Amino acid sequence: MIVGGAMISVPVKDMLGADCGTFAFEPSEISDVICKQLLHDAVVMYLANRRVGSVQTKSRGMVSGSTRKLFKQKGTGRARAGGIRTPVRRGGGHAFAKKPRDYYYRLPKKAVQKATRMALLSKFQDSQAVVLKGWDVSEPKTKVVAGLLKAVGLEGKTVLLATEGVNQNVWRSARNIHGVMVLPGSDLNAFSLLRQRHLVITVGEMNRILGRQA
Repeated sequence: MIVGGAMISVPVKDMLGADCGTFAFEPSEISDVICKQLLHDAVVMYLANRRVGSVQTKSRGMVSGSTRKLFKQKGTGRARAGGIRTPVRRGGGHAFAKKPRDYYYRLPKKAVQKATRMALLSKFQDSQAVVLKGWDVSEPKTKVVAGLLKAVGLEGKTVLLATEGVNQNVWRSARNIHGVMVLPGSDLNAFSLLRQRHLVITVGEMNRILGRQA
């Protein structure tokens, strides 16, 4: 989908949820296109990289038991049989045993960066983003962040809080709130943006992403 049209303008909120200005930008400043296929590919990549891949079952060479032939090939009147560790016998190894594997792979760096900006733009286009004047959290206190979420109508919803750099006070204040994730703005990615329904990001972090002077 080609991005174009009118400028996006959203109100800037303070920690009490009151309006204290507006933040405006052209959609093309973030991304000139939104490609659903690229977003899908990026999410699949992040999910694949989260897989542990440590599953394992024993092959016939890994189970205990003799390699001796159970009985002679002919003359018994029974069906021929090999070793006791054969997969067709109880206690034998698996015919196609599972082995640990690494699911990790990476899309091209520019594709990953493009997907992140597409996901960010989609939050604003779907009215799922809140721009915050700044994180005024002087000490770890869940009540402060919970009050903000309630004031902006995001209580009980999945929310991604983007901070300017690592903000321990915000992280400690929000870690006990169900459905809330905190990430520095520099660590935003397509998976985290799309996984959480809503986004709260500061004016300073938006200016950094758009390449504007503070």
